[in-house]
Amino acid sequence: MTSQAQVRRLLSLVPYLREHDGAKLTDVAEAFGITVKTLRDDLNVLWMCGMPGLTPGDLIDIDMDAVETEGKIHLSNADYLPRPLRLSTDEALALMLALRTLREIAGPGRRDAIERALAKLELAAGHQPTDRAEVDVAAGRADIRARVTDGLQRGKRLDLTYDVASRAETTRRQVDPLRLFVLEGAGYLDAWCYLAGDLRTFRLDRMAAVEVTETDVAPHPGVVLKDLSGGWFASLADAPLVTLDLAPWSSWVAEYYPTESVAPRPDGGLRVSLRVSDPAWLTGLVLRLGGGATVVTPRGAGDSARESAQEALDQYAALGLAD
Repeated sequence: MTSQAQVRRLLSLVPYLREHDGAKLTDVAEAFGITVKTLRDDLNVLWMCGMPGLTPGDLIDIDMDAVETEGKIHLSNADYLPRPLRLSTDEALALMLALRTLREIAGPGRRDAIERALAKLELAAGHQPTDRAEVDVAAGRADIRARVTDGLQRGKRLDLTYDVASRAETTRRQVDPLRLFVLEGAGYLDAWCYLAGDLRTFRLDRMAAVEVTETDVAPHPGVVLKDLSGGWFASLADAPLVTLDLAPWSSWVAEYYPTESVAPRPDGGLRVSLRVSDPAWLTGLVLRLGGGATVVTPRGAGDSARESAQEALDQYAALGLAD
């Protein structure tokens, strides 16, 4: 038995004994699923607990004579324990912000439950300034969120139309929804994507349309959802390392994205190394920098950006717009 388990049991034991004065040792032990010996040990600990001061009037009182001679428990001087604790301003604010964040991606049914919980928290907080902070989550349209939540709750496959920001294109795909979450101000869906044949994460505000199909989601053995408790970039620890040479006007990349290393270059630019999990993202970054970045390693990682740039120039030439 751990001390944490015993504390949890004692916190439940006190209100129980206050409501069942004179309860038999055997009945209480059975109610809590413990042995009579464990219950006696609990009572010996409880007997030494109470309010600060530790004088006889501060401690919980248990009639140990009745315990030993009659096998019954009489508890007193613990009226303060059942009183509900008042949340501090910081505690109330933290709970409310968490619920408001959850509300942004919740479906209609669960949203109502969250609203009721928020109302109770606001009542419990009294006049504390819990409105000093608000939650703003990029979670897309309400009707799309409702369909995604419906598919997730019922275990149904989704027909998803999605705007892929890294490739500036809109795709349609079938996905099995696995998890909804909020991270760094945006709502996301983790799902098995049949177009990619792998696990993918989709931003809710980039979903152009969603339809819930009648096809049950399939099992996906071996699929492990990422631990995102440390944020996006903490989850990229195993992603490939890419090294870029940045021109002076592109040095903002080192401040905007988490990097593994940064070193100055003679021309005033920087050489940076960063983790990249999606080659399309790297291609989009290099194209956006317009010649202000060169991929140093790994070899060939910048070929896609070079080919895309050349294709764009060829299109301009075909239209007679090239210089």
